[in-house]
Amino acid sequence: MKKVQTGQVIEFYSNSCLVKTESGKLNCLAIKNIVVGDYVEVEIIQDSKKHLGNIIKVKNRSSVLSKKNGNKDKLFAANITHVGILVTPEPKTSSEFIDKWILKAIFSGIEPFIINNKIDIDSDQEYLDKLAIYKDINIKIISCSAKFGENLEVLQQFLESKCVLFVGNSGAGKSTVSSKVIGQKLKTNELSNNQGVHTTSVSSLYELPNNIKIIDSPGMRDIELVEYSKGKIINGFVEILESSESCKYNDCNHINNDGCNVYKDLMNGVISKSRYNNFIKFRDN
Repeated sequence: MKKVQTGQVIEFYSNSCLVKTESGKLNCLAIKNIVVGDYVEVEIIQDSKKHLGNIIKVKNRSSVLSKKNGNKDKLFAANITHVGILVTPEPKTSSEFIDKWILKAIFSGIEPFIINNKIDIDSDQEYLDKLAIYKDINIKIISCSAKFGENLEVLQQFLESKCVLFVGNSGAGKSTVSSKVIGQKLKTNELSNNQGVHTTSVSSLYELPNNIKIIDSPGMRDIELVEYSKGKIINGFVEILESSESCKYNDCNHINNDGCNVYKDLMNGVISKSRYNNFIKFRDN
């Protein structure tokens, strides 16, 4: 057995992790800033009866998801290729939630897509119009009913050769989608006061056939955008950024200014009101 091996972190606990290598799964002490999805070099501990190792190096990441925790970045997962944003007619998913995650994914080097869950529920025109907004800006939308298994095969085909993290508001069916795709219930802890089961307590990476990887990580539901400068926010709204290139002045704030092409496109329906309003809110708040 090689003394130093390369593997991927597939589970992360409070101060340790599980690494999958060519020799099997190794329990390792987690060094600083290790997260699920990381590729690492592990030094095998030879004098132990158990499969143990020490992580000695973290490989370069293709992407990383994090959020601000005070003045520090709290890391959640690495080497994700796609973020699946669950959108449902009931409970209604706000455009603010969707736009936050699209922006977060873009700035993290990850491709966002939308999972239109609960197609077994009737959708009103307002909801259908909301989905159309994202279709118009070329965000991939996959419609399914995780509860009844409808169209899940379409989602699974899309996930081939991808490493994906699902996000959604409470009640959107994230755990149901994940469990149906993975084929097993996710690791959760039961609350002592009989309130049922809460969000995932252990960050895990699940490997499926067709090179599908699903990362399930707690704490990634609610995010803020405080780490991004005002000038950068527009890069998360590709249609507004493109429109702004035709503004009369380079320092245009895109709020009803003379010669503002963004505002003109908003008035002409080229840019959606919800996307514009979220852009202004994220930038100026």
